Amino acid sequence: MADVLVVGAGPAGLTLAGQLAGVGDVVVVDRDDEPGGVPRHSHHLGYGMRDLRTMVTGPEYATRLADSAVDAGAALRLQATVTGVRPDADGLAVDITSPLGREVITTRALVLATGCRERPRSARLVPGDRPAGVLTTGWLQRLVHLDHRSPGTRAVVVGAEHVSYSAVVTLADAGCRTVAMVTDKPRHTSYAAFDAAARLRYRFPLLTRTRITRIIGHERVTGVEVVDERTGEQHVIECDTVVFTGDWIAEHELARRLGLAMDAATSGPVVDGAFRTSMPGVFAVGNLLHPASTADRCALDGRAAGRAVIDWLSGSPAPWPSTPAPVRVDPPLAWASPAAVTPGTAPPTVLLQVTRPMTLPTVTVTQGSRTLWSGRVPVAVPTRPFPIPGRWHADVTGADEVRIRIS
Repeated sequence: MADVLVVGAGPAGLTLAGQLAGVGDVVVVDRDDEPGGVPRHSHHLGYGMRDLRTMVTGPEYATRLADSAVDAGAALRLQATVTGVRPDADGLAVDITSPLGREVITTRALVLATGCRERPRSARLVPGDRPAGVLTTGWLQRLVHLDHRSPGTRAVVVGAEHVSYSAVVTLADAGCRTVAMVTDKPRHTSYAAFDAAARLRYRFPLLTRTRITRIIGHERVTGVEVVDERTGEQHVIECDTVVFTGDWIAEHELARRLGLAMDAATSGPVVDGAFRTSMPGVFAVGNLLHPASTADRCALDGRAAGRAVIDWLSGSPAPWPSTPAPVRVDPPLAWASPAAVTPGTAPPTVLLQVTRPMTLPTVTVTQGSRTLWSGRVPVAVPTRPFPIPGRWHADVTGADEVRIRIS
């Protein structure tokens, strides 16, 4: 029996577990063999700025969060996979499978912190041969930083998001040269300074409005065929490694098996400002809700959700919402997270995603004829979720739709 069972030992899950010190038995389950999530194999600096007020490498960040959770009294169950959840007289019965066998843990509160993943080649429907040497950034980082192996000598990076440049750095650490970065978008979506510094140091071309039409090779990749979508010209880039980056999707399989209300735009479950899903006692946090935000923003989700979990365990202050107000967005916004509002709850921030770059846009939040909030944001870039204040949640009344626009 556990008071809280957290599925996922990444930044969101570990931070939430650390927030629940003293409220009861907290168990964190993760299928990996070490806690920490993606930061564990991301060796560059930049982690911890928003939540820890410092800047450390990914592995150090992962260690700090895991140590804090354990020090707070949480039990970590690693190499363990949740295979089912069902109602129980004492709450929820969670089926767990690990090298030790199958077991059932009954819990009063279940928190889904399963994160997100990059879409692999198969999900992107890239045709061609099926050779070795085709990876995602996550598998590349594990191969290099955890297994201490090199992926090859010449790589093509598919995508031009911020994580794509991390892949270039990881490839260089392994002695593999990036010979091209390819994106079908009109420009990269990383930071301009980061793009300039990376291309100056690693000397690779950025091919925009360019699409991979075929992967070539038998036992091993020997090249990729690309087409320039402006001219229709095709050519082959010789390489022995292809890394598919970005194009994130929530790790939502468990949420779907639970029958939770899902947000088609984010591919994750719908939650309100207290991180409550459509099923009483089930919460969701982190990049399961907003793929793919930075690790420290996910950690802040865990910190904010702690209060809501404690309220649920104590039986206060209000019943589980049955009809929260839905949040809708107008193009060029792609989604908002949280995607529902329960009157009286207010998350620290609401994250938004756009489909095209915008500079100094104005964001307006309305419910009916009422303007709940309006303000400018410095910049909005596809693939980089940005925050607006969440205090307007407290002004929502009833279950009428909330609309967010950007201009």
